[in-house]
Amino acid sequence: MSQHSADPAPNSAVATVAKRRDWWRDAVIYQVYPRSFADSNGDGMGDLEGVRSRLPYLRDLGVDAVWLSPFYASPQADAGYDVADYRAVDPMFGNLLDADALIRDAHALGLRIIVDLVPNHSSDHHEWFKRAIAEGPGSPLRERYHFRPGKGENGELPPNDWESIFGGPAWTRVTEPDGTPGEWYLHLFAPEQPDFNWEHPAVGDEFRSILRFWLDMGVDGFRIDVAHGMVKAAGLPDLGAHDQLKLLGNDVMPFFDQDGVHDIYRQWRLILDEYSDALGPEGPSAEGRGRETGGRIFVAEAWTPTVERTANYVRPDELHQAFNFQYLGTEWDAEELRTVVDRTLEAMRPVGAPATWVLSNHDVTRHATRFANPPGLGTQIREAGDRELGLRRARAASLLMLALPGSAYVYQGEELGLPDVVDLPDEVRQDPAYFRGAGQDGFRDGCRVPIPWTRTGASYGFGGGGSWLPQPAAWGELSVEAQTGEAGSTLELYRAALAVRREHADLGAGDSVEWLRAPEGVLALRRGEFVCVANTTGESVTTPAYGRVLLASGEVAQTDGETKVPADTTVWFSTAE
Repeated sequence: MSQHSADPAPNSAVATVAKRRDWWRDAVIYQVYPRSFADSNGDGMGDLEGVRSRLPYLRDLGVDAVWLSPFYASPQADAGYDVADYRAVDPMFGNLLDADALIRDAHALGLRIIVDLVPNHSSDHHEWFKRAIAEGPGSPLRERYHFRPGKGENGELPPNDWESIFGGPAWTRVTEPDGTPGEWYLHLFAPEQPDFNWEHPAVGDEFRSILRFWLDMGVDGFRIDVAHGMVKAAGLPDLGAHDQLKLLGNDVMPFFDQDGVHDIYRQWRLILDEYSDALGPEGPSAEGRGRETGGRIFVAEAWTPTVERTANYVRPDELHQAFNFQYLGTEWDAEELRTVVDRTLEAMRPVGAPATWVLSNHDVTRHATRFANPPGLGTQIREAGDRELGLRRARAASLLMLALPGSAYVYQGEELGLPDVVDLPDEVRQDPAYFRGAGQDGFRDGCRVPIPWTRTGASYGFGGGGSWLPQPAAWGELSVEAQTGEAGSTLELYRAALAVRREHADLGAGDSVEWLRAPEGVLALRRGEFVCVANTTGESVTTPAYGRVLLASGEVAQTDGETKVPADTTVWFSTAE
């Protein structure tokens, strides 16, 4: 019996999901980028009804939960990460009734729903910020953000030297109601995204209320955007360095990974723990109250200098999971991968949190393209590289990821082996960082191109009215329709891998692996009666035949007690007789 789930009743609607409180310790969570997943009304933009219509596909794929990127009311200056109203759905995506129907349908199918929460900053269209500008200096609303007088003889210089993640200064000067140049406000991202001042009690009160709003609607958790932000060093001191983006992930910054964020999360955890599991032992429920508490989770997007500091976010009284960006940024190299796996498991073990593993998301080049290029180019790459090599490595990397102990994240379309679209014309790009002179490269649109569902059609089944970003001509042969039932397809590989992961007792949750002797460039790990071998080299290697082959990302051959593993291939074995 798999440790992944309890014994469900036959044909139960919730047979595909774990019922215990700690389901998240080995969950496979699928990230949906709503504007690029499915379009129900033909306007070229994905929406909640489109997501709802495709929930059976996600159930059949074998995932446990769906994480939705922001769908809140927003001017869309940063693809919805500039929120104007945290309790409303943007008309682009539907309305609250659509959100409610999606959550209910997901629960009926045994899927959990995790929504994005953006607490570091709001939109400049948020009612608080609009009033702060309109009321002028001295407005109490300005205290809920970081407004400061400028430096220089006439206040013409920013209050400090902090730089925006999107490039340029992290400060913008406002024009006061009387038309004169006035105070400056802080925005670590785009100018349309002013940072909240979490020292002000009203900010904390508001977000505790927002949490309850969505928990009462039945969501199963929150992915916290910029979870390492929110709290800034006292006095907002100068950093004293230029090209500050290069320092991110290497040092504790005065605006990131400050210890004060942990007080916020301890308060939030108390709220979350009041709520029962929306998929409790009795079956699907959107009520969220009245039974044993637990089962709802927080997931941190926390960019920290080390995985050890990431572990601070998932102590027992704080968040449940944190994205493993160190793993995402690791090259397809056996030695590097083993080092990151070991450090991750060692860091998470003392706090009792599960490791997480992720290869792609909406902010980085898809791993099928990253691995198609030479190492050392980072996570935003503009070259297509060797497509065949990239896909072979991506398939192998996915099987390795799904073999590791803990929880795994799958970004929409990676189960189709989609590459990044690196040749989008400049005139169609919409990433706000692309239009700024410095900072991020601004090429995130390439991983956000709407995914293909059918072989033909104006948008390959995405919707009836085209797509907001153009899809490549070859998209049809990578579609769900083209790959379903096709032996050896990447989609069928993912479906098989998730089924094996669910059924095999030694996969899923855990906090350690046993490394086996292997040729240079090869990883071999044992977990009970399961063995995973990943060949990261460009040549075939021979390893012991550890047992029956459960699954492989490429063709393997076994003879005389040995297994021939092709280049860039991962194999799963069962050692049970």
